[in-house]
Amino acid sequence: MMDNKETERPEITSIKSGDELRRWYWLKSDLIGYARILGVKTSCGKFEILGRISHYLDTGEKEQKFASKPESKRSKFDWHSEVLTAETQITDSYKNTQNVRRFFKEHVGASFKFNIEFMAWMKSNIGRTLGDAVNEYQAMKTRMSDPDFKSKIEDHNQFNSYTRDFLADNPDMGMSDVRKYWALKTSLPSDSGRHEYERSDLDLK
Repeated sequence: MMDNKETERPEITSIKSGDELRRWYWLKSDLIGYARILGVKTSCGKFEILGRISHYLDTGEKEQKFASKPESKRSKFDWHSEVLTAETQITDSYKNTQNVRRFFKEHVGASFKFNIEFMAWMKSNIGRTLGDAVNEYQAMKTRMSDPDFKSKIEDHNQFNSYTRDFLADNPDMGMSDVRKYWALKTSLPSDSGRHEYERSDLDLK
């Protein structure tokens, strides 16, 4: 871990390379402000904006060029009204509807609830069947019953991951402590571009 006396976070407008920009933690508002100064698009999420700014700093190009993808027709399967069976395939038009909820309650029990991890699984498993989804949900419930289970947090939710790991390691502390050490942590650069909890964070001043 880097000594917090080694350096201080620079002004975002003084950063001239994508690698350096990614070493620091920025609020979306910081990135939007810098993007406007550079004339880079500010639409979409925080990390898309970060990527655009980094690309501009490294190349001088305001638009990233990607190979065009062939257009594909979106499924017309109606998840609100179609009859659902274990053989029903998950389509690119999938939605968490009341119709879907009824199907899962029938097949896994009345206690069924959508959760973030399961909803992400459904969205990323087009072509699999609802029978596969039932098996995956039951497997998730088994994993969650393990005392050592850690819920999956999306990579971009660094604060949520930090909070979970901080409180697990320091059960006598609370959210005010989390916010204190998160602020100290994110004032420092990270070679990986991520800010993750380490026990040595408690030595930060």
